[in-house]
Amino acid sequence: MAAKPKTAPRAAKRRSKQSERKTGENVLVVDIGGTSVKLLATGQTERRSFPSGPNMKPEPMVAQIKTTVADWRYDVVSIGYPAPAASGRPLAEPRHLGTGWVGFDFAAAFGCPVKLVNDAAMQALGSYQGGKMLFLGLGTGLGSAMIVDGVIEPMELGHLPYKKGTYEDYVGRGGLERYGRKRWQRHVEKVVARLIAALEPGDTVLGGGNVKKLDKLPRGCRAGSNANAFVGGFRLWEDPAAHPHLVGPRRATAKPAGG
Repeated sequence: MAAKPKTAPRAAKRRSKQSERKTGENVLVVDIGGTSVKLLATGQTERRSFPSGPNMKPEPMVAQIKTTVADWRYDVVSIGYPAPAASGRPLAEPRHLGTGWVGFDFAAAFGCPVKLVNDAAMQALGSYQGGKMLFLGLGTGLGSAMIVDGVIEPMELGHLPYKKGTYEDYVGRGGLERYGRKRWQRHVEKVVARLIAALEPGDTVLGGGNVKKLDKLPRGCRAGSNANAFVGGFRLWEDPAAHPHLVGPRRATAKPAGG
């Protein structure tokens, strides 16, 4: 008698359905930052948030999210994650948060389909207007991503060497606190100019929470907004046929830096 085929584990079934979304389902967008976790859902007009920090781990974060949005309805979740990610999963632990992120099952924790991408990629997607766009996020660190003709490529430019450290050391929050606003702005201008010269984008967007602290934008740049992270989170679940210039669910997977 032939053996019955084995049934796939429940977790595997959940993961296989992560790209499925029925029309009309509500999306909860989770933007994880080094200082706060910001939340917005379909149909809501005001975002909610709570502090993060160097001790925050994924399990208590999910519990806090559920408490914070207990009165919101959502069917699927988009997560902007502040470290490299691929195939909807973290590839590395965040530099500015606690541990335990790699291998954590977000779909099981939320009890619904989840799409997780690098946080800069999610904000870039929400800022995208077509063509070849470079996104740089001035926040706790330096987030970065490129989108070329609708195909998104998360990057880790902030960790490249610069002066006595890295780009992130000089233009992230630590650099702002260490050097003061005027010197920090000069470093931002130099770093942005270098990256534009090297990558030759047709459009450069400066986003992140600290872009508003610039007296003026570097040449060739337009200002983004943290609100665009929510736009990107909603777009992750859109029908790619309805927006052919955007990344659809199957093309929105973040890739690790360096391939």
